[in-house]
Amino acid sequence: MNQSIAVIIPSFNRKLTLGRALDSVYAQTRPANEVIVVDDGSTDGTREFVAEHYPDTKYIFQDNSGVSAARNVGIENSSAAWIAFLDSDDEWLPQKLELQISAIVDKPSYKIVHTNEIWIRNGVRVNQMNKHQKYGGFIFDRCLPICAISPSSAMLSRELLLEVGGFDESLPACEDYDLWLKVCCRYSVLFIDQPLLKKYGGHDDQLSSKYWGMDRFRVKALQNILAGSSLKAEQAQIARATLIKKCKILCNGAAKRGRSEDQQHYRELIAMHSSDQQEI
Repeated sequence: MNQSIAVIIPSFNRKLTLGRALDSVYAQTRPANEVIVVDDGSTDGTREFVAEHYPDTKYIFQDNSGVSAARNVGIENSSAAWIAFLDSDDEWLPQKLELQISAIVDKPSYKIVHTNEIWIRNGVRVNQMNKHQKYGGFIFDRCLPICAISPSSAMLSRELLLEVGGFDESLPACEDYDLWLKVCCRYSVLFIDQPLLKKYGGHDDQLSSKYWGMDRFRVKALQNILAGSSLKAEQAQIARATLIKKCKILCNGAAKRGRSEDQQHYRELIAMHSSDQQEI
């Protein structure tokens, strides 16, 4: 079994936190075989910072194209059998890669393994809500309400990423939600119930702060997977019910904001997928 690991870190103007992320990669008890930073058009001196302090890191610059494109470029420019993602504002605990590879060796049928995590917001550790609890096994239904796996906690086989087509570059946010739908409708997930990631939040440049109505992008991801041929009948049914529920919330929100075109769009989606539900 090929146990080589590539770590892919997308970054955009995050020189101040990128060092912490890279330090946590190089402190792993099981070293990565490749460490790749994909700079998504930074203007804060990221290139010079990586060259000076992390010369063993493979640095790739691209014009600003979004986190999905950055991760996909990292995948394309790596050769390892396993891919681990790390956001440039997050940090791994030292045993993360060692425990993940060990778990995969013990259960080689799995193509994805993720871990539990510690949340830190504005410098203070916070407890996760119940809806953010992490699970293993066949978790497609748990992936429908919100993102059920943190990219920074996940390690996936290259084979799996190629099979599902990587990250959807048309989505400016919730690209991870889209990926987990594509993965978890096909495969069982291996879960290490140990916090091996420090996930930092509360800063202004997070995508959840940048975009209103994140469910807009989740609805698009649900439309995409329902339009494909990956889902079993029961999976399609619960995915469609989730899409309708999210569309109703977005429709109400659009009405309150006076966004008549958006309101009409979500009404049409509700009607279309409600009709599909009744035909099942």
